[in-house]
Amino acid sequence: MKPFMDKDFLLSTDVAKQLYHDYAENAPILDYHCHINPQEIAEDRQFDNIFQVWLGGDHYKWRQMRTNGVPEEYITGDKSDREKFQKWAETMPKLIGNPLYHWSHLELRKYFGYEGYLNGDTAEEVWNLCNEKLHQKSMSVRNIIKASNVTLICTTDDPVDTLEWHQKIKDDPTFDVQVLPAWRPDKVTNIEKPEFPSYMKKLSERSGIEVKDFASLKEALKNRLDFFQSMGCKVTDHALRYVMYAPATDAEVDEILKKGLKGEALTDLECAKYRTAEMQFLAKEYNKRDLVFQIHFGCVRDNNADMYNKLGADTGFDSVDNYAPADQLAAFFNALSATDEIPKTILYSLNPCDNTTINTICGCFCKAPTKNRITQGAAWWFNDHKQGMTDQLINYANLSTLGNFNGMLTDSRSFLSYTRHDYFRRILCELIGGWVENGEYPYDKKALEEIIKGISYNNAARYFGFDLEQC
Repeated sequence: MKPFMDKDFLLSTDVAKQLYHDYAENAPILDYHCHINPQEIAEDRQFDNIFQVWLGGDHYKWRQMRTNGVPEEYITGDKSDREKFQKWAETMPKLIGNPLYHWSHLELRKYFGYEGYLNGDTAEEVWNLCNEKLHQKSMSVRNIIKASNVTLICTTDDPVDTLEWHQKIKDDPTFDVQVLPAWRPDKVTNIEKPEFPSYMKKLSERSGIEVKDFASLKEALKNRLDFFQSMGCKVTDHALRYVMYAPATDAEVDEILKKGLKGEALTDLECAKYRTAEMQFLAKEYNKRDLVFQIHFGCVRDNNADMYNKLGADTGFDSVDNYAPADQLAAFFNALSATDEIPKTILYSLNPCDNTTINTICGCFCKAPTKNRITQGAAWWFNDHKQGMTDQLINYANLSTLGNFNGMLTDSRSFLSYTRHDYFRRILCELIGGWVENGEYPYDKKALEEIIKGISYNNAARYFGFDLEQC
């Protein structure tokens, strides 16, 4: 029996162990998609206790506590931080096979030096140990980032954001990790939302261009894109239920947008026509500007209306969608291909059944000299566990060029989540090491080093065009 989560955790072959320890373990981390708050980096926040950094906004953990029958008052309610932590500790032993069990213990070991395991009985010991460490200057936000070997972070930012905290970080010579904004225009896309008219007023004010039709909307967006790029932005991100393609004339889009600006009801087809026009315009802008176009789709959000009304979005009530029309996804990129305006694009679906669809569609639009002009992103959200990552890597290898894969991202609101990269790298090395051990790939150390370091770090640095040295 192997020890619990030892140095060779998830590594079962000699080649897997060598690949991980020689090439992956100490590679830097490039966090090109996350949801951490740049203000906390600028102010170098110090957390009071482990609850704040671990459970304060982690809807992954909240979902598991609910499935364990924990009352909401111990999750998002008014119970004390210590009481909420106790309920999480009591939930942990039930999470056998769940990635949260692995992630939590990886974090306890890396950042707090705790070699035991968390349960209801050890909760007090872990609480005291973690809190004592968190009060040390070495556990401030910036020092956590530095200790995690992170070289660059891309946050998630709305087009109307001032990016003032990014500027403060940029102007501070004492912190050398790049923190760049990522353009996230979902509120521009969601024309059917009741807040759309008020948001368009904010966009008009921030850009200095009154949005009154589609032409003026495009000018306002270009104005904000100029600003984001001046702040170092190289990454965009869109969250959609699915990628749609419903072409319309400029006159039709104008009429639909005018209705949206007044808050009038829109049909599904009208929303699809507006989204298609807006997304096609932005994709072409991204291509001109060499911005990477990330699209996350396949999620049904806010399923529990009662809890949404109480807690708002991103609180643990989303699910996997079962409808992502391949013909519309392909048609969307075919329209861009007709004028050779496909930007570098990364596609993520929350539904693992879409892996094959994504990889086969990506292969239809390859064009030299860009590697992975359209490509699949890492296993996302409900899929970033051992089985989901393995399945995604195998599918990618079967249908694309795994050696060019851009690797893992953090996609987290927690500064302790960088161990997810370690988890991914172990799974990657176990898979590739197994292929080598089984004679499916030669023991070519030069090629294997390039593949492992590439997927761990180098490929993403090249793909996004970040000013970073290769590892």
